Amino acid sequence: MPLSTTDLPTRTAFAVRPASLRDAKPIAEAHVAAWQACIREAGPIEALQSFSVERCQAYWREAIDLCEPQVLVVTDNDKVIGFAGFDRSRDKGTPSTTGELWALYVHPNHWNRGAGLALWDAARDGLQEEGCTKVSIWLPMRFERTMRFIELAGFKREPASAKTIEVGGGARIEEIRLHRSVM
Repeated sequence: MPLSTTDLPTRTAFAVRPASLRDAKPIAEAHVAAWQACIREAGPIEALQSFSVERCQAYWREAIDLCEPQVLVVTDNDKVIGFAGFDRSRDKGTPSTTGELWALYVHPNHWNRGAGLALWDAARDGLQEEGCTKVSIWLPMRFERTMRFIELAGFKREPASAKTIEVGGGARIEEIRLHRSVM
């Protein structure tokens, strides 16, 4: 998804709303499809084993039920095509005014159309309502497409935060934290 600043309109026509329990399956489908597309592009292929629609559906159903994180969905003609999860930062030692974008995924069939931007705009509004002044996100370093989008949305890399995590099936991925002001 090659992006330039002209690819990020200031507002989009996509509808964004809070997720309901019935959205858990389409959220999981978008999550798995986007994850698989990124892994096929950047590897490691072993990470494909760790994601299934059933596993993701159970996770997002619980998240929606507990409101942790807060989950929003973006729709196109009333069909869920992506989602974002956000809340306070999970990183130890961060102030309560630091939020985190836990997840932001759009089904690959809808990339480059503004759905991700609509989700980011809505999540940013939600973080502001929660009193957050700063927001962070953790991203796999090799997910160049996602990294470009997040950086065009104003996030800056924190090089010292890089770490290696295990994502299932024994696959290891290097992640880095990015941050920006919520305003």
